[in-house]
Amino acid sequence: MFEVEFLNYVYFLILGAVFGSFGNVLIYRMPKDESVISPRSRCGQCQTPVKWYDNIPLLSWFILRGRCRKCQVKFSFRYVFVEYLTALVFVFCYHHFGFSWFLLESLIFSFGLIVCSFIDIDHMILPDEFTIGGLILGLVGAFLNPEREFMPALIGALLGGGFLWLMAYIYFLLTKIEGMGGGDIKLLAWIGALLGWKAIPFVIMTAAIIGSTIGLSLAWKQKQGLKTMIPFGPYLALAALIYLFGGQTIGEWYFHLFLPGF
Repeated sequence: MFEVEFLNYVYFLILGAVFGSFGNVLIYRMPKDESVISPRSRCGQCQTPVKWYDNIPLLSWFILRGRCRKCQVKFSFRYVFVEYLTALVFVFCYHHFGFSWFLLESLIFSFGLIVCSFIDIDHMILPDEFTIGGLILGLVGAFLNPEREFMPALIGALLGGGFLWLMAYIYFLLTKIEGMGGGDIKLLAWIGALLGWKAIPFVIMTAAIIGSTIGLSLAWKQKQGLKTMIPFGPYLALAALIYLFGGQTIGEWYFHLFLPGF
């Protein structure tokens, strides 16, 4: 029994690493409207295609010491970081949910959040293919999955997207400046569709605390004051993953603190 369970963990570790490798392709190519299927991955310096044995998730970066085999140019550590992060998150999903329909939903959800976060960090955009596509999948999953209910998912999508839209609209009325992109609104709607409406207060508050702390640190470091632009998507994604992997208890407490009886 122990051996079977151990192999399951190894399986999801490898599965996550493979998806992390594919996630790196999406992060790099999607904002450029390039095909994610062809051409094969290649060195950005010498344009040499990466051999299959130099593209093994989790291992090849360290075997090659983070360099191109031919021209020896350095590759970003972020490539292997995304692979390890996705592998770890996939293992967490299996550990928390076991073999279930929600496991499948959580794997898709987590993978999408990771890809969206790094695209947002690089380009300050959140692709509709993930946010709107994830929102649709979240609602369809709530309708089909016997482990979930549809109405909490629908209300979560409306509450999540609606709250950020309202905040952005009020901010625009007061300042005539767009303070939040539509991608963040769609991302929180997707989060609400999967996690339900009771997760929204926790996700917003946690993301705001983390984002404000990091944002103020960057503002001080870059000496640009409050004009420093930071992507909010990664903090929403991180808050959603915290809720997914055990933050429900804190989220429920926080929710009932302000809305007792619901």
